[in-house]
Amino acid sequence: MSDPGKRHIYPIFGDILGRAEKEDLLEQKGGVFWLTGLSGSGKSTIAAAVERQLHQRGYFVKLLDGDNIRFGINADLGFSPEDRVENIRRVAEVAKLFAQTGIIVLSSFISPTKAIREMAVKIIGQEDFHEIFVDTPLEICEQRDVKGLYQKARAGLIPDFTGIHQPFESPEKPALALKTADKTVDESAEELVRYILSLQPDSKDN
Repeated sequence: MSDPGKRHIYPIFGDILGRAEKEDLLEQKGGVFWLTGLSGSGKSTIAAAVERQLHQRGYFVKLLDGDNIRFGINADLGFSPEDRVENIRRVAEVAKLFAQTGIIVLSSFISPTKAIREMAVKIIGQEDFHEIFVDTPLEICEQRDVKGLYQKARAGLIPDFTGIHQPFESPEKPALALKTADKTVDESAEELVRYILSLQPDSKDN
């Protein structure tokens, strides 16, 4: 005779609420909007503005970037090539979990190579992954350089810096390209908000 107490040892997947139920509760469709671009391109600033705008419209949004990943789940990682790949792998896995719960995820990471972004796509899934290219010329990124990273990189204090020592492979066919050189943060954010809302079943503004 089987022991009824053992029923809880194994996951009963049929009893777990599915994605559809959670999206119905939130009245939105989950997805990952992966902002990629050079350091200083405006990724995190735009993502933060988008998060605020969507929140004001009643959407449930999670922003992932170096500030809340590198000091938390990825605090054990450095900046070696291997650690950079592992950083993005973990980010993608976390983003996938949020998206499958019906949450709109804004993921802001340089992710400089096509290969590393393809890895993220494979983890998250093509349907949920939206590549957003924050297209800002290197010279403008250097002018912004509020953290002084480019100056340190050119002085040899930061090795393997993307855009200086290592190339940035621009996305060939992004879902959306935000050309920020002649736009304000709010204008770029509004462009991304419009794209995200176009994928939602119904606008909560209605």
